[in-house]
Amino acid sequence: MVNIAIIGGGNLGTAIAEGLVKASEEYKVAVSRRKIEVIQFLSAQGISLTSNNVDCIKDSDMVILAVKPKQMGTILAEIKDQINPAKQVLISVATGVSIDEIEAHLGFKMSIFRAMPNTAVAIRESMTCISSRNSTVEQRQMVVHLFDELGRAILIEENLMEASTVLGACGIAYALRFIRASMQGGIEIGFDSKTALLIAAQTVKGAAELLLKGGQHPESEIDKVTTPQGCTIAGLNEMEHQGFSSSLIRGIATSFHAIDKMRK
Repeated sequence: MVNIAIIGGGNLGTAIAEGLVKASEEYKVAVSRRKIEVIQFLSAQGISLTSNNVDCIKDSDMVILAVKPKQMGTILAEIKDQINPAKQVLISVATGVSIDEIEAHLGFKMSIFRAMPNTAVAIRESMTCISSRNSTVEQRQMVVHLFDELGRAILIEENLMEASTVLGACGIAYALRFIRASMQGGIEIGFDSKTALLIAAQTVKGAAELLLKGGQHPESEIDKVTTPQGCTIAGLNEMEHQGFSSSLIRGIATSFHAIDKMRK
């Protein structure tokens, strides 16, 4: 049994908790939040709830900090005297908070991870990027395994964590906006909204699986459906004329630079 404490019962913290208890019975999960009544629904899933952060981390093997960046210092000051560096692993999922900053708040060194999942953790389909410091091979394997239970997880260098936030976490919103636009286009050409959403969502899911399972470059799959003078290439060319790829790339870059502004 792996005891996991999640400090912060917001959207991401509750999604991680729900995903873990759905993934395996080996995880015993506790969640803390000041307004505990907001997350009362989690108790029906076997998740322990408390409004006391110190109580939450007692007897835990992993402490996941799912708090806002500006709350990190306050939370760590509250719990640091109760953390056992020899036995516990600390995992932060807070955007833009470096391991250097976490160590400065703690005042001591321990195994610290930064992880950036997305909200698809609740249905075990997240993409999670992970970096660490002072961690053993066993600890890295344990943390990657935990997030693999919630989708897919990879280890990256810490200097890429902000980029992973944009591509993986913000990327959920980008993908959903694409699906919404496809749905609206489907309505314009004759489908009702429910049918248009089903077709658009399943098509995006299928496209992603083609790449993940086939290991091909996107263009090679695009080539398979773009025939000379066909409707696919006509639509793609019009989208590119309107700035489809360039606007998406610029949006990703803008989100990346916005992280710096958040920290100032």
